Amino acid sequence: MLRLNCFIQVSGEHRPEVIAAAKRLTEASLKQDGCVAYDIFESATRPEVLMICETWRDQSALDAHSASDVFVTEVGKMRSLAEMKLETFEF
Repeated sequence: MLRLNCFIQVSGEHRPEVIAAAKRLTEASLKQDGCVAYDIFESATRPEVLMICETWRDQSALDAHSASDVFVTEVGKMRSLAEMKLETFEF
């Protein structure tokens, strides 16, 4: 399985748009084949920091997710409004 932690740093003015895009991405991702878990978290100590935590069955499921229209659209929106950093773990 693969676990991805995507850290998102966003200014207050763009925060509502980024959260809306992350919610649309989460809703669609949870329906995709191979998605084990997908959720958005807000930092309790730094309001400008969000994290998407996702778990995928295998690399092929993650590759299909990354190529999906919803991923390209919503991640594109988030990248245009915020800074993003990705960590990947295999287990």
